[in-house]
Amino acid sequence: MLLAIDTATQILSIAAHDGAVLQAEWSLAAGRQHSALLAPMIQQLLRQSGAQQSDLRALAVAVGPGSYTGLRIGVALAKGMAAVGDLPLVPLTTLEIVLEAHAPSHYKWPLIATAPAGRERVIWAKYAPGGDTWILRRPAEISTWDELLAACPPPISISGEISSAGLAAIDASKAAGAQIDLPPAADRLRRAGHLAEIAWRRLRESREERPYPAADVRPIYLKPPG
Repeated sequence: MLLAIDTATQILSIAAHDGAVLQAEWSLAAGRQHSALLAPMIQQLLRQSGAQQSDLRALAVAVGPGSYTGLRIGVALAKGMAAVGDLPLVPLTTLEIVLEAHAPSHYKWPLIATAPAGRERVIWAKYAPGGDTWILRRPAEISTWDELLAACPPPISISGEISSAGLAAIDASKAAGAQIDLPPAADRLRRAGHLAEIAWRRLRESREERPYPAADVRPIYLKPPG
Protein backbone atom coordinates (compact mmCIF):
# COMPACT_ATOMS: atom_id res chain seq x y z
CA MET A 1 0.00 0.00 0.00
CA LEU A 2 1.17 3.53 -0.81
CA LEU A 3 0.04 6.53 1.21
CA ALA A 4 -0.09 9.87 -0.65
CA ILE A 5 -0.16 13.19 1.24
CA ASP A 6 -0.78 16.68 -0.16
CA THR A 7 -0.92 19.64 2.23
CA ALA A 8 0.68 22.16 -0.12
CA THR A 9 -2.25 24.61 0.03
CA GLN A 10 -5.45 25.02 2.04
CA ILE A 11 -6.79 21.91 0.29
CA LEU A 12 -5.75 18.81 2.25
CA SER A 13 -5.82 15.54 0.29
CA ILE A 14 -4.68 12.02 1.21
CA ALA A 15 -5.05 8.69 -0.55
CA ALA A 16 -4.28 4.98 -0.11
CA HIS A 17 -3.38 3.11 -3.32
CA ASP A 18 -2.29 -0.52 -3.54
CA GLY A 19 -0.66 -0.20 -6.95
CA ALA A 20 -3.68 -1.44 -8.84
CA VAL A 21 -6.66 0.16 -7.10
CA LEU A 22 -7.21 3.50 -5.38
CA GLN A 23 -8.52 2.07 -2.11
CA ALA A 24 -9.48 5.32 -0.38
CA GLU A 25 -9.17 9.05 -0.90
CA TRP A 26 -10.13 12.10 1.13
CA SER A 27 -9.92 15.76 0.05
CA LEU A 28 -11.29 18.80 1.84
CA ALA A 29 -10.78 22.54 2.24
CA ALA A 30 -8.88 22.44 5.53
CA GLY A 31 -7.96 26.11 5.77
CA ARG A 32 -5.20 26.37 8.35
CA GLN A 33 -6.11 23.19 10.24
CA HIS A 34 -3.59 20.85 8.58
CA SER A 35 -1.64 20.17 11.77
CA ALA A 36 -4.80 19.20 13.68
CA LEU A 37 -6.46 17.19 10.91
CA LEU A 38 -3.72 15.35 9.03
CA ALA A 39 -2.69 12.56 11.43
CA PRO A 40 -6.27 11.60 12.48
CA MET A 41 -7.36 11.64 8.82
CA ILE A 42 -4.54 9.26 7.89
CA GLN A 43 -5.49 6.87 10.67
CA GLN A 44 -9.13 6.85 9.58
CA LEU A 45 -8.23 6.50 5.90
CA LEU A 46 -6.06 3.46 6.56
CA ARG A 47 -8.81 1.87 8.68
CA GLN A 48 -11.38 2.46 5.95
CA SER A 49 -9.08 0.90 3.36
CA GLY A 50 -8.52 -2.16 5.57
CA ALA A 51 -4.85 -1.38 6.15
CA GLN A 52 -2.51 -0.53 8.99
CA GLN A 53 0.59 1.62 8.97
CA SER A 54 2.67 -1.58 8.95
CA ASP A 55 1.10 -2.45 5.56
CA LEU A 56 2.61 0.60 3.89
CA ARG A 57 5.31 -0.09 1.30
CA ALA A 58 5.87 3.48 0.14
CA LEU A 59 4.72 7.08 0.59
CA ALA A 60 4.36 10.05 -1.72
CA VAL A 61 4.16 13.71 -0.80
CA ALA A 62 3.52 17.04 -2.52
CA VAL A 63 6.68 19.12 -2.02
CA GLY A 64 5.43 22.42 -3.47
CA PRO A 65 5.57 25.09 -4.46
CA GLY A 66 2.80 26.15 -2.11
CA SER A 67 2.16 27.37 1.42
CA TYR A 68 5.21 27.41 3.70
CA THR A 69 3.29 26.09 6.72
CA GLY A 70 1.21 23.57 4.79
CA LEU A 71 4.22 22.09 3.03
CA ARG A 72 6.23 21.87 6.23
CA ILE A 73 3.46 19.90 7.98
CA GLY A 74 2.90 17.39 5.17
CA VAL A 75 6.54 16.85 4.29
CA ALA A 76 7.60 16.47 7.92
CA LEU A 77 4.93 13.86 8.66
CA ALA A 78 5.63 11.94 5.45
CA LYS A 79 9.36 11.91 6.15
CA GLY A 80 8.77 10.72 9.70
CA MET A 81 6.50 7.87 8.62
CA ALA A 82 8.89 6.85 5.85
CA ALA A 83 11.89 6.91 8.18
CA VAL A 84 10.16 4.73 10.79
CA GLY A 85 9.36 2.06 8.21
CA ASP A 86 12.50 2.60 6.09
CA LEU A 87 10.18 3.21 3.12
CA PRO A 88 10.61 5.09 -0.17
CA LEU A 89 9.16 8.61 -0.18
CA VAL A 90 8.34 9.88 -3.67
CA PRO A 91 8.31 13.71 -3.94
CA LEU A 92 6.02 15.33 -6.53
CA THR A 93 5.45 19.00 -7.29
CA THR A 94 2.02 20.54 -6.93
CA LEU A 95 1.83 21.41 -10.63
CA GLU A 96 2.75 17.87 -11.71
CA ILE A 97 -0.23 16.66 -9.70
CA VAL A 98 -2.52 19.19 -11.42
CA LEU A 99 -1.40 17.92 -14.84
CA GLU A 100 -2.22 14.31 -14.03
CA ALA A 101 -5.97 14.98 -14.41
CA HIS A 102 -5.53 16.22 -17.98
CA ALA A 103 -4.60 14.02 -20.94
CA PRO A 104 -2.45 16.09 -23.34
CA SER A 105 -4.08 14.42 -26.33
CA HIS A 106 -7.39 16.06 -25.35
CA TYR A 107 -5.96 19.58 -25.59
CA LYS A 108 -5.01 21.85 -28.49
CA TRP A 109 -4.29 24.95 -26.42
CA PRO A 110 -1.51 25.48 -23.84
CA LEU A 111 -2.46 24.55 -20.28
CA ILE A 112 -1.65 26.82 -17.35
CA ALA A 113 -1.34 24.75 -14.16
CA THR A 114 -1.93 26.79 -11.00
CA ALA A 115 -1.87 26.76 -7.21
CA PRO A 116 -2.72 29.64 -4.85
CA ALA A 117 0.17 31.64 -3.38
CA GLY A 118 -1.81 33.85 -0.95
CA ARG A 119 -2.36 37.61 -1.02
CA GLU A 120 -4.29 37.21 -4.30
CA ARG A 121 -1.18 35.85 -6.04
CA VAL A 122 -0.88 32.61 -7.98
CA ILE A 123 1.81 30.00 -8.59
CA TRP A 124 1.73 28.89 -12.20
CA ALA A 125 3.59 27.24 -15.06
CA LYS A 126 2.78 26.96 -18.75
CA TYR A 127 2.69 23.64 -20.60
CA ALA A 128 2.06 22.68 -24.23
CA PRO A 129 0.45 19.41 -25.31
CA GLY A 130 2.95 17.12 -26.99
CA GLY A 131 1.28 13.86 -27.97
CA ASP A 132 1.07 11.79 -24.80
CA THR A 133 2.99 14.20 -22.59
CA TRP A 134 3.00 17.80 -21.41
CA ILE A 135 5.98 19.95 -22.46
CA LEU A 136 7.06 22.69 -20.05
CA ARG A 137 7.09 26.06 -21.82
CA ARG A 138 7.46 28.40 -18.87
CA PRO A 139 8.76 27.28 -15.44
CA ALA A 140 6.85 27.86 -12.23
CA GLU A 141 6.67 31.43 -10.95
CA ILE A 142 4.54 33.64 -8.70
CA SER A 143 2.57 36.60 -10.00
CA THR A 144 -0.80 38.28 -9.79
CA TRP A 145 -3.61 36.89 -11.91
CA ASP A 146 -3.52 39.94 -14.16
CA GLU A 147 0.20 39.37 -14.76
CA LEU A 148 -0.43 35.69 -15.54
CA LEU A 149 -3.11 36.50 -18.10
CA ALA A 150 -0.92 39.17 -19.70
CA ALA A 151 2.01 36.73 -19.95
CA CYS A 152 -0.08 33.90 -21.45
CA PRO A 153 -2.14 35.23 -24.35
CA PRO A 154 -5.23 33.19 -25.24
CA PRO A 155 -6.31 30.75 -26.38
CA ILE A 156 -5.35 28.88 -23.20
CA SER A 157 -6.75 26.41 -20.69
CA ILE A 158 -6.29 26.99 -16.96
CA SER A 159 -6.52 24.32 -14.29
CA GLY A 160 -5.69 23.86 -10.63
CA GLU A 161 -6.88 25.47 -7.42
CA ILE A 162 -8.18 28.87 -8.57
CA SER A 163 -8.98 31.56 -6.01
CA SER A 164 -11.99 33.87 -6.16
CA ALA A 165 -9.64 36.62 -7.39
CA GLY A 166 -8.48 34.29 -10.13
CA LEU A 167 -12.00 33.40 -11.20
CA ALA A 168 -12.89 37.10 -11.32
CA ALA A 169 -9.85 37.90 -13.47
CA ILE A 170 -10.64 35.02 -15.81
CA ASP A 171 -14.30 36.05 -16.11
CA ALA A 172 -13.25 39.62 -16.91
CA SER A 173 -10.88 38.42 -19.63
CA LYS A 174 -13.52 36.14 -21.12
CA ALA A 175 -16.06 38.98 -21.10
CA ALA A 176 -13.55 41.00 -23.12
CA GLY A 177 -13.42 38.22 -25.70
CA ALA A 178 -10.47 36.10 -24.53
CA GLN A 179 -10.62 32.38 -25.30
CA ILE A 180 -9.99 30.75 -21.93
CA ASP A 181 -11.16 27.25 -21.08
CA LEU A 182 -11.68 26.08 -17.52
CA PRO A 183 -11.98 22.29 -17.07
CA PRO A 184 -14.75 21.11 -14.72
CA ALA A 185 -14.14 21.86 -11.04
CA ALA A 186 -13.67 18.16 -10.22
CA ASP A 187 -10.84 17.95 -12.76
CA ARG A 188 -9.21 21.11 -11.42
CA LEU A 189 -8.99 19.71 -7.89
CA ARG A 190 -5.45 18.65 -6.99
CA ARG A 191 -6.06 15.13 -5.66
CA ALA A 192 -3.85 12.78 -3.68
CA GLY A 193 -5.21 9.95 -5.82
CA HIS A 194 -3.39 11.49 -8.78
CA LEU A 195 -0.28 11.94 -6.63
CA ALA A 196 -0.42 8.23 -5.79
CA GLU A 197 -0.78 7.20 -9.46
CA ILE A 198 2.32 9.18 -10.46
CA ALA A 199 4.27 7.84 -7.48
CA TRP A 200 3.55 4.23 -8.38
CA ARG A 201 4.75 4.89 -11.95
CA ARG A 202 7.96 6.46 -10.66
CA LEU A 203 8.60 3.53 -8.32
CA ARG A 204 8.07 0.97 -11.10
CA GLU A 205 10.40 2.90 -13.42
CA SER A 206 13.16 3.25 -10.83
CA ARG A 207 16.30 1.12 -11.28
CA GLU A 208 17.57 1.92 -7.80
CA GLU A 209 17.78 -0.81 -5.18
CA ARG A 210 16.58 1.65 -2.52
CA PRO A 211 14.76 4.37 -4.44
CA TYR A 212 13.56 7.73 -3.14
CA PRO A 213 15.18 7.95 0.30
CA ALA A 214 13.14 10.09 2.65
CA ALA A 215 16.21 12.01 3.81
CA ASP A 216 16.56 13.54 0.32
CA VAL A 217 13.06 15.06 0.24
CA ARG A 218 12.86 18.84 0.68
CA PRO A 219 9.98 21.30 0.24
CA ILE A 220 10.09 23.67 -2.74
CA TYR A 221 9.34 27.30 -2.00
CA LEU A 222 8.97 30.12 -4.52
CA LYS A 223 9.39 33.80 -3.78
CA PRO A 224 7.66 36.53 -5.77
CA PRO A 225 9.97 38.60 -8.00
CA GLY A 226 11.62 41.56 -6.35
